[in-house]
Amino acid sequence: MEVRTLRYFLAVAEEQSFTRAAARCHVAQPAISQQIRALERELGEALFERDSRAVRLTAAGEALMPHARTVSAAVAAAKAEFAARSGLLTGALSLGAADGVESSSLPALLGTFHRLYPGVTVDLVEGASAGLVPQVRQGSLDAVFVAVPPAGLEPGLEHRVLVRDEIVALVGAGRPQARQTALSLREVSAVPLITYGPDSGLHSRLRTAFEAAGVPFRPAYATNHVALQLELVAAGVGIALAAGAARGITRDPRIAVVPVTPAIPYAKALVWRSGPHSSAPLRALLDLPAPADDE
Repeated sequence: MEVRTLRYFLAVAEEQSFTRAAARCHVAQPAISQQIRALERELGEALFERDSRAVRLTAAGEALMPHARTVSAAVAAAKAEFAARSGLLTGALSLGAADGVESSSLPALLGTFHRLYPGVTVDLVEGASAGLVPQVRQGSLDAVFVAVPPAGLEPGLEHRVLVRDEIVALVGAGRPQARQTALSLREVSAVPLITYGPDSGLHSRLRTAFEAAGVPFRPAYATNHVALQLELVAAGVGIALAAGAARGITRDPRIAVVPVTPAIPYAKALVWRSGPHSSAPLRALLDLPAPADDE
């Protein structure tokens, strides 16, 4: 079983076509077909169901997929490692980003990274904290930008804080609460509450703060998009609790930004797996000095 053959297998599985796989691998289609047939003979099972319309994985093919991906990733990591040793870092860096990444120092960090390592491609995947952190544990993402849970990160994960701030209340300019110097959680809970959904890392931070204040936490509207929270507030739906660092909240004349008491601090961080799993591109990113606004 050769690495090249597994690369062909992955291409056929992902493209669901021998023709497209051949074009992707820059080889003739008969060469890929021959390699797949040889692999099937070696394993003793068919890996694909073939018909005139599509190519689909068999149960045996599904079983081979994670092994093929692991081998492919290991080869890519080895190439990147030795490229880094020679001073010519290449390869790929996969990063997940939850809401608020545009207000963090990560874009500036990636700008420096690109200037130093232009040969590395960076894949940015958007999502919510609840769905991104498991992908770091599984190794499908090198690192993710997420909110740090109130209880801290689980064992086996490391982090670098890129944002430290507080939750604020977004209040329609016409509401009497907009003229207050601060709002308690009890005052916020007296009107329909707009805030993040359960898959956001800030949701647990808010729930913990409400429980500590002895106030029921009952969001009426849940969305992780602060821009939508702003529009709901402007439409008179209620009061939103949002990240103070979110862009645009202080520039909307329809909205007043009011501090919350007691304060609800939060941190958002770049999170990655501990140990020897880090790829050379990720290590290069982590070795960069922190931007001026990191803490």
